[in-house]
Amino acid sequence: MAKSKFRMPTAYTILFALILLVAIATWLIPAGSYDYVDGVPVAGTYHAVEASPAGIGEILRASFEGFYDAVDVCVFILMVGGFLGVVMKTGAIDAGVSGVIGALRGREQWMIPILMVVFGLGGTTYGMWEETMAFYPLLIPVFLAAGYDAVVGISVILLGAGAGVLCSTVNPFATGIASGFAGTSLGDGIVLRLLMWLAFEGISIWFVMAYAAKVKRDPSASVVGTGHELLHTKTDEAPPLTGKRKVILVIFTLTFVVMVVGVVPFDEMGLPIPSLGWWFPELSALFLVSGIVIGIIDRMGEATVAETYVSGCADLLGVAFIIGISRGITVLMNGAHVTDTILHWGETALAGSGPITFTLLVYVLYLPLSILIPSSSGLATLSVPILAPLASFAGVSGSLVVTAFQSASGLVNLLTPTAAVIMGALALGHVGYDRWFKYVWKLILYFLLLTLAFLILGVWMQ
Repeated sequence: MAKSKFRMPTAYTILFALILLVAIATWLIPAGSYDYVDGVPVAGTYHAVEASPAGIGEILRASFEGFYDAVDVCVFILMVGGFLGVVMKTGAIDAGVSGVIGALRGREQWMIPILMVVFGLGGTTYGMWEETMAFYPLLIPVFLAAGYDAVVGISVILLGAGAGVLCSTVNPFATGIASGFAGTSLGDGIVLRLLMWLAFEGISIWFVMAYAAKVKRDPSASVVGTGHELLHTKTDEAPPLTGKRKVILVIFTLTFVVMVVGVVPFDEMGLPIPSLGWWFPELSALFLVSGIVIGIIDRMGEATVAETYVSGCADLLGVAFIIGISRGITVLMNGAHVTDTILHWGETALAGSGPITFTLLVYVLYLPLSILIPSSSGLATLSVPILAPLASFAGVSGSLVVTAFQSASGLVNLLTPTAAVIMGALALGHVGYDRWFKYVWKLILYFLLLTLAFLILGVWMQ
């Protein structure tokens, strides 16, 4: 009699289980809070508050409140889905993918380093992370058509941008906010972070290219198994690349270019370029308008455009739900007032440490904190004002605390199921979380050890 094989639960079940575990923790962790000034906690002001552990009502509401809290990201995902639905109906994507694969015949592997460097630059300069969600439905079919699996397509975006975010050089949303709270400039520690980015991006490219080459030689070596072609595009069945489809592809490309330009804070990076200051509401409108324009160019009727757009939104509805549910974990912790308690425990543990010990302990402390608080800007606002003053007593610069913070946050967000981007990307590629963990755990270990070495180097460099 054949033994039944364990089957990994869906992303929804994993996230709901995490919500339940966090709810149980709220009964075990004392409630406490720091004093806040303009939304920023003040070091040394931690005090106990009335306990408010999560009950049945809070547990049931957590995912819905998380959805409300992340509604801007969720609507953006739906608008991207509608936009892609209209574009796919025109046949332009299939025709374009066929043309790209034909032009790169035998050289498809070069897409990996080129695209990973592009995403890595976006990650290290302006924290390109949530915005990458728009690229998975576009690039996964390209890599499937090139003879790879969905994991390669996910890795090019996720690990490319993720290595950049982990080693953020001038990222205003992580490094900038944290530096402000640490009393340092954005340029302090940039040499160390630049060296880290070169090393981490290079290792990521090597890791993905090695796996891609193995899958290309032997499809059975894929961590998702053979026959995983849910998004496969066969080049011999693609429609012709007509003039109209070329125009649609130009508008399609310009939409993504405008998206990137719209969110990059050029002024905060010291560049003489006007910053548009766009975020998810503006980006959602961009994809909505672009989808309608493409539908008009393709001469779809009004009803067809509307139906196709709504259908495309429905395709990514599950991803939007995953993002909302994952945000519910943070909502539950904050509501029970246990987040500050966990931070206070870290503050107590760090007191009296030497420079190297302090720096490494800060990094280790940020690993679990990053799981509980996936938002880098939120984690910086909550923790750096507490930890930066302690650093001066240990003989550690504020910029090194910033580097430890963003390195831990960036590393955890490549693996943790509480990260909406991770779970959303895997859902788009139809890749189970267990398969992703099996694939990426060695790279995460390399990153962990390498970060510890760089942080020690940072202590010597300061």
